[in-house]
Amino acid sequence: MTTSNEEKNTIWLTQEAYDRLQAELDHLRGPARQEITTKIADAREEGDLRENGGYHAAREEQGKSEARIRQLEDMLRRAEVGEAPADDGLVEPGMVVTITFAGDDDTETFLLGSREMLGLDASVEIEVYSPQSPLGSAINGKKAGESATYTAPNGRELTVEIVDAKPYVA
Repeated sequence: MTTSNEEKNTIWLTQEAYDRLQAELDHLRGPARQEITTKIADAREEGDLRENGGYHAAREEQGKSEARIRQLEDMLRRAEVGEAPADDGLVEPGMVVTITFAGDDDTETFLLGSREMLGLDASVEIEVYSPQSPLGSAINGKKAGESATYTAPNGRELTVEIVDAKPYVA
């Protein structure tokens, strides 16, 4: 099965996550951008910019905000909005997947998707694997009890068995 570049660049989002990211983008483009511009203008009026900590802090804040705007625009441009996956045991984006590696009894559990997909913040402690990653590509579409082999970044062939796949629930 071949995957087009367009499919590889798709970011899967729930409608709620898409709406939240769009609202953040709208805020950053509007009120937040205006607030930073005002801070920079106020700091400029204070005089010598070389030693003006407020000016440099505002410019750094502006750089971070503009970078986040570009990131959000990119994610939303590549987004495909869909429903949360069905609880049918099929591995797909939005599922919490449990696997074992061949020859190992230990399990590993992770979210297949992206933190943005489900609106997860940094406080949610779960490993996240992209569906476009070598492991994600190998297991996408499999069910519990099935195995998949993929090439790890170090060049080794690894085989995993799907133990379980359930939709992520906040």
